[in-house]
Amino acid sequence: MSKHERWNTLLELLAATGRLEVEEAAATLDVSPATIRRDLDELAEQRLLLRTRGGAVPQGVSYELPLRYKSSRHASEKQRIAAAVAELIHEGEVVGLNGGTTTTEVARSLALRFAGGGPESTASPRSPALTVVTNALNIAGELAVRPQIKIVVSGGVARPQTYELVGPLAAGVLNEVVLDVVVLGVDGIDPELGIMAHHEDEAGISRLFAERASRVVVVTDSSKLGRRAFARICGLDRVDVLVTDAAIPAEAVRRLTDAGVEVVPV
Repeated sequence: MSKHERWNTLLELLAATGRLEVEEAAATLDVSPATIRRDLDELAEQRLLLRTRGGAVPQGVSYELPLRYKSSRHASEKQRIAAAVAELIHEGEVVGLNGGTTTTEVARSLALRFAGGGPESTASPRSPALTVVTNALNIAGELAVRPQIKIVVSGGVARPQTYELVGPLAAGVLNEVVLDVVVLGVDGIDPELGIMAHHEDEAGISRLFAERASRVVVVTDSSKLGRRAFARICGLDRVDVLVTDAAIPAEAVRRLTDAGVEVVPV
């Protein structure tokens, strides 16, 4: 197991249990206690946790994994989802993207399709193949070097966990644009409550994205289906398409279809 994989596992264990003990973590990861101590010390230096005598606790009152440590979860599923979403986007459209690991993969797939040498990549900077509006700094950074894609970035206050810009400044920009389609990453989907996010500020921006778009595409792996999160984005009546992995249960497909959502399993 590489150091990066150990760090991912340690942070996930900490998020799940609220506390890590060196000996228990060493047994779980099948490495020496000395290795775990070094890992915890390095994670503490990055302010991702607080070291305690014999272990570690979360940094601060509220704890969530930063985006870079979530990227390895369900990686193949997210790549398949992203490739399928890119096929739903047409040349010349204005596309909204909120933050998250799955929408980051969508941004990469859009770059390959519209700026990677394919038939859609013949546009010039004066006439871009695609316009992307995002509140995610990492997505903007990846797409800004693609001259065939016009990037519009909202203002706002950056959340270090997700690289998303939130708050009144972000809302001010989104209120002035019109989107053909928005692709939303979410933290939970419930047949009754709709789509949700862990944080109310991110949910508010995602809700505004949905309001400004003609089509709403939700992207998530099937592990988030049936899961609830703190802040509601919108009901399923506002969602047109859900792109997820093939592990989605048949009953979930039926309930979502009954709610008017087109389900695309990949």
